[in-house]
This record gives sequence, C-alpha cells and structure tokens, in this order.
Amino acid sequence: MPRLTVNDHPVEIALDPRTPLLWGLRDAANLTGTKYGCGVGDCGACMVLVDGEALRSCLITLGECEGRTVTTIEGLSRDRSHPVQQAMVAEQAIQCGFCTPGIVISAAALLARNANPGEAEIKVAIPNLCRCGVYPRLVRAIQLAGRVMRREETLSAAPAPGITVQDAARAVPAMNPTIDQGDPR
Repeated sequence: MPRLTVNDHPVEIALDPRTPLLWGLRDAANLTGTKYGCGVGDCGACMVLVDGEALRSCLITLGECEGRTVTTIEGLSRDRSHPVQQAMVAEQAIQCGFCTPGIVISAAALLARNANPGEAEIKVAIPNLCRCGVYPRLVRAIQLAGRVMRREETLSAAPAPGITVQDAARAVPAMNPTIDQGDPR
C-alpha cells in the first residue's frame, strides 16, 4: 500500500501501487476536485502538485508517489483564498468549471516558479484544455494573480463554497418559487 502525503496529511492508500494517482485520490481519498478528463494526459483536468510540480495524475501511479507530497485543489486553499483562485473569479475566467481545478493547479505551479510570467510563458506552462475557451481571460487572471503575489495589487475574498438551495432560492425567488413556499423538493 503506497504511503504519501496528501494535502499535508500522511495517508496510506489501500490500492495497487500501479493504480493511477487520479483514482487513488478520487476513489480512496474522496478528493473529487481532481477531475478525470481524457485519461491519457492530454487535457490537464487531473493536474495536481507532486512535490510542487504540476503533474497529470492520470499518468503517474500511486507507487511513483510513494513518499512524495501531493497537493490537490482541495489542499491548495480550502477557503478559495489562493491568489489564482481569486484572480480566476475576478477575471471571470471560469465557465463550466470542469477544467478549472487543473488550470488553477497549473497556474499555481507556474507562479511559484515565476510570479511575473509573460503571456508566452503562461501559454507554455498551462497545457490544460478548456472547452469553453477562457484562454484570453485565463492569461489575464494568471497575470493578476502574479501581481497579487508580488503585492502590487489586492483582491477581496471569493464567496465561501457551499451555498444552500434555500439561500439560492431566496436570492432569485422567481427561478424556483416552490422552494420559497416550503416545498421540501
């Protein structure tokens, strides 16, 4: 059973060491922020940090992660306060959100190496595919996150995760009036 550190917690994953890290994280550790996209390393939806390096978790096995430190999107920032997360919201660089965790991880790795990347460096360092096509906004978001990391700019916190159905209905009652009437659905 492979032993590794995941999001600052030592874990022993009871799966075959040849299992892709992706499935160890999703199935054994219940960390579902890391997404299965293509399974062959093309899309980047499964990107995680392994010892600080952005890697596709569908291509690295649990055995290859033995003794290493893995950071998933859940471990990057539980309250969405990481500069990349903040900048992605500020620049509206999120559409459907499926690829977002992998992009955030790739961008965080880039900015850890260089907090002032140019557009060309960003395009090379972010191999993630986004079907919604947020690329121009993504470049702006990463540059904004870099400015925040360099303390040249500040951003306010993103809303906390987990809005309830009732809160959402109160915010936009016309969208679902049955919830306002106490319907348990």
